Amino acid sequence: MNRPYVAFEGIEGAGKSTVAQRVGVRLEADGVRVVRVREPGGTPVGEAIRQILLSHELAPEPWTEALLFAAARAQLAAEVVGPALEDGAWVVSDRSVYSSLAYQGAGRGLGIQKVRSVNEPGLLGVWPSLVVLLAVDPGEGLARQEVGDRIGDEGVDFQRAVAEGFTQTAAAEPDRFVTINTHMPLDEVVETAYREIRIRW
Repeated sequence: MNRPYVAFEGIEGAGKSTVAQRVGVRLEADGVRVVRVREPGGTPVGEAIRQILLSHELAPEPWTEALLFAAARAQLAAEVVGPALEDGAWVVSDRSVYSSLAYQGAGRGLGIQKVRSVNEPGLLGVWPSLVVLLAVDPGEGLARQEVGDRIGDEGVDFQRAVAEGFTQTAAAEPDRFVTINTHMPLDEVVETAYREIRIRW
């Protein structure tokens, strides 16, 4: 793995998808070959699992939820992310394994280390080299959502627990994380994220 794998993380409404897309465009303008992925999803298997995980019509148990996320992620690592990195591309991801640590580990109360342990075997070392954590107040983040999925509709207390999970993980891995406050205008968030990536590569 000799190319960056950059994951954009944060709670609902933090702006991950938008910022990841715009940063990817900036990198491509620099001549970087970028492979964009999202979690859950990014492969036929992953997209099928995504429908189960995010549908309001189903209610998987917390460990079922965690294991389904891990399964979709293992498929993505094997089918897309790992091969892209080996081929010399950069990977820019909307969410990663760190979402499971925060959402299922902290938000669902399963334990961050326990959730990490069930994800590690399937990733085979395909782990983000940089996590850009977009920080937003949980209430503000939920207010930004136009349409929420099953997990996004869990409510502000759940989002606070998830945010705390992200904060704990970022503090434990300071060399891997950069945290950006999203209260600034979107263009400034994008520029800050882009700059933090280019400082490193």
